[in-house]
Amino acid sequence: MSDLDELLNARGQSAEFGAYVTAACFDPANGQPAFALGDGTLRLGAEGVFSTVAAHQGAVLSLCAHPLGGFLSGGDDGQLIRTQAGETVQVQKFGSKWLEHVAGFAGKTPYIAAAAGKIVHLLNGAGEKLRELPHPSTVTGVVFDTKGKRLAASHYNGASLWFTASASAPKVLEWKGSHTGVVLHPNGEALVTTMQENALHGWTLPEGKHMRMSGYPAKTESISFTKSGRWLATAGAESVVLWPFFGGGPMGKAPKELGMGDGIVKRVACHPEHEVVAAGFDTGMVLLIDINRETVLPVCGPDRGSVSALAWNATGSHLAIGTETGFAALINFA
Repeated sequence: MSDLDELLNARGQSAEFGAYVTAACFDPANGQPAFALGDGTLRLGAEGVFSTVAAHQGAVLSLCAHPLGGFLSGGDDGQLIRTQAGETVQVQKFGSKWLEHVAGFAGKTPYIAAAAGKIVHLLNGAGEKLRELPHPSTVTGVVFDTKGKRLAASHYNGASLWFTASASAPKVLEWKGSHTGVVLHPNGEALVTTMQENALHGWTLPEGKHMRMSGYPAKTESISFTKSGRWLATAGAESVVLWPFFGGGPMGKAPKELGMGDGIVKRVACHPEHEVVAAGFDTGMVLLIDINRETVLPVCGPDRGSVSALAWNATGSHLAIGTETGFAALINFA
């Protein structure tokens, strides 16, 4: 047993689910964790054990917290499913279109977004369709801003930024190439996409000035802003690459690189309160990195499959980890 497993053994619980963990998240209403699997099931944690919920006829492709409690999942069966208290309800069915991206906003006016092909379906909290948001090509990522006023979607040759409460045309941010995911700055100051090539592309908001972040040895599959918005944590290298979004950065500023592991970083997840980021490697190793102190804490060691899911609960007291081989863990930092 690896010495790197000390924190996992002391403060964690783990399970072997036997199927690819495609996503993980927590229900903010009660803190319940959920893992989405390639076998069509969700595994819900409660009092140290996991229950199995059959959610989809095929793989679960996407997962997020439902804005009114429970979980939302999308599958390759075209179904958008709400799971709550172990029971499932079909919210919408989109024919045979894969639902690879879902997002929820739990504010005064709750929203749900589900991407099916070139269309993002914008729903209210009850799951009723408000609008269809068309894009020039398949949507590869969706995210709400922190106030629920705007929705960003990545697609081929750029990204689109929509107002949720208005039927106006989107602000289209163009850059040639295949954009594979999207994040918004917490203060709404920038939009950044991952790309099929080993690079990121960003735009300042509202100006739309371009930002180019390249030089990665591998594809950047995961990016995450710290709560303050000062740092953008990114995967795709042997350590976590952190771009400074302050003092005129990131353009003209060198990134900070922290948490050298024994492989390539596949997933990053910034803590919801502190300048701390969790990093999962293709070996299965997970590290916790304090950005300001530049210190690293091992969470669990390698040899459990490539990390495919990494998520904090709302307060940052618990971290969920999932891998391609079906290993899953919950670490209690409370």
